Parts: sequence; structure tokens; C-alpha cells
Amino acid sequence: MTSDPNVSDRRYPIGRFSFPQSTTPAQRELWIAEIAETPAKLRAAVAGLNAAQLDTPYRDGGWTARQVVHHLPESHMISYVRFKLALTEEEPTIKGYDEAAWARLGDVQSTPVETSLALLDALHDRWVRVLRGLDEGAFARTFRHSELGVIRLDQNLALYAWHGKHHVAHVMSVRDRHAGA
Repeated sequence: MTSDPNVSDRRYPIGRFSFPQSTTPAQRELWIAEIAETPAKLRAAVAGLNAAQLDTPYRDGGWTARQVVHHLPESHMISYVRFKLALTEEEPTIKGYDEAAWARLGDVQSTPVETSLALLDALHDRWVRVLRGLDEGAFARTFRHSELGVIRLDQNLALYAWHGKHHVAHVMSVRDRHAGA
């Protein structure tokens, strides 16, 4: 997994992700802890932001902080389901989805961010319980992604630990630009 806090590209404030070829139990424990921390970190990032700030893109042409807040539980819910499918089926085939189209749907603007924050809290509570109950062999289980090919669960864990930090950093960049506003 690649992450570089000195990255200047606002699209990837913690660096681009790359799938690890192998993982260790210690890495997986760290990633599970990062997934467990994501809801609180997102709450802290949005705390006190007003409507105008929530509707500020994190970069030119990027999503607004509001869109990012709603995206996280949507994306993580899909990942949670992918984990459950891979744990209960032999290499299930799952499909990608058009995240940008989801971010443009009307519910993203009309739903209070607290709804998605609460959803992320509950979802991560369930997800972390699943993750902490897995043995070594379970992390080697796979699913077939329609665009990415075969993905092991340990790789998907690494991706979503990165994904949460990646988007919290986007919201923090909005917060930092509006500090004192």
C-alpha cells in the first residue's frame, strides 16, 4: 500500500493506492484499526463545517465535502457486502459501480450529513466485528471484480483502510482552507 503525506496532488492527498502482493497479521490488524477509526475521523473532519463549506469541492473539478461524506458509507457498504459474499461463496463475481453518478443523485444534496455519519458508525461497527473474527485463511479468500479481476480479502482490507483515510483527508483539506472563515 502506498501513501505519502507529502503528495501535492489533491486527488491523492495521502498518495495513490497499490494492492499489496502479500500481507502480514500485523498489517491486517493495523488496517482493521484504521477502518474502526474512520467514522470518528470523518466526524471530526466535518465538525463545525457549515452548509457552504460542505458544498465546497476539495479540489477544482472534485467532489464537495458533502459528496465525500455520503460516498464513504455507500462505498464501504459495498465493500462490507463483498467481504460477506467472499466469506460465504466461492470466488463470487461482483460488479463495480459508477461512483460519480451516485454522487450526483438528488439524495446526496438533500440528506443531512449526520445520516451518513450515523450509517458509517453502524456499518463500521458491524464490519470490524466481522474482520476481527476472521482467521488467517479467511483473508486469502477472493472475489472476482468486474473491472479489477481477482481480489483477495486482505487486499480489499488494505484498499478500504486507505480509502477511508484518503477521503477523510479530502474533507480535511476543505476544513483547512476554511480555517477561521
